[in-house]
Amino acid sequence: QVQLVESGGGLVQAGGTLRLSCAASGLTFSTYSMGWFRQAPGKEREFVASISWNSANTYYADSVKGRFDVSRDNAKNTVYLQMDELKPEDTAVYYCAASAYAGARRWQPEYRYWGRGTQVTVSS
Repeated sequence: QVQLVESGGGLVQAGGTLRLSCAASGLTFSTYSMGWFRQAPGKEREFVASISWNSANTYYADSVKGRFDVSRDNAKNTVYLQMDELKPEDTAVYYCAASAYAGARRWQPEYRYWGRGTQVTVSS
C-alpha cells in the first residue's frame, strides 16, 4: 500500500521559513517524480513545485520561484519543500504527490498517489 505522509506545516509570520517533508512508502521511490501542490480555502488545488526522479530537473510555479526549493533524498524515500520569505498568500494545505513519470511534472492528472496534506498558515 502506497503512503505519502507530509509533515512540517504550521503557523509562521510573514517573511519566515518552513520546511515540509513528505515520507513515501510502498513504492519504488527513486523511480517516481515528486510534486508539491497546495489548496487555499475556496480555491482549486494548484501546482507548486516538482522534481524528477534523479533531481536533475525541477519546476516551480511563478508565484514561488526564487523563494521555494524542492529537493529529495532517495535513500530516505523523502521529498522536501524549503519555503523561505513566506507570504500570507502562501497559506494553504500543502500536498505531496508521486508520478510514475520520471521527469518533473506540472499537471495533477499525471500524479498517481497523493498525501493527505499539511496545513501552512502565514500570518501578516
